[in-house]
Amino acid sequence: MLRKSLAVLYTALALGANPAAADVAALRIGDMKKLALHSAPVNLAEIALLDADDNPASMTDYHGKWVVLNFWATWCAPCRHEMPSLDRLQAALPDIAVVPVATGRNAVPGIQKFYAEAGITNLPVVRDPKSELSRSASVMALPVTLILNPEGQEVARLIGDADWDSDSAKAVLSALAAQ
Repeated sequence: MLRKSLAVLYTALALGANPAAADVAALRIGDMKKLALHSAPVNLAEIALLDADDNPASMTDYHGKWVVLNFWATWCAPCRHEMPSLDRLQAALPDIAVVPVATGRNAVPGIQKFYAEAGITNLPVVRDPKSELSRSASVMALPVTLILNPEGQEVARLIGDADWDSDSAKAVLSALAAQ
């Protein structure tokens, strides 16, 4: 009991006087316990990305929306495991942009084949072939997911895979978007 009380106290102190952040933190259960909420937004570098047709893409295309930015690769087993839940999240919360960024060497035919095999129908193909965005965001392993506010700033980070269409994930994202 004392340990649980101390954990609640430390969480409250870590979140400071931000009751909205405390409310969001309380919604984190299951895989969402791994979601680290930042005390202040962190700017994301503006790095040129590519779509499936080698056309320029950018995270600035998503400014004005809350974004679930997932760094992944076709060769990454945990990434492949979580991708269907990201697809279902996009279907469940269409006002939030779910943007998977294939980091490093990921051939477009391989991405498209994986999307077809996994039934991914709601997510765009976005690529960071030189890993410039992932490096600038200090992504050291895959998968990593960043939550971006409508200004394109990182407000939370989850390292590892997660069940993104869980009730907890949807509640956390909905609460953030309501702020």
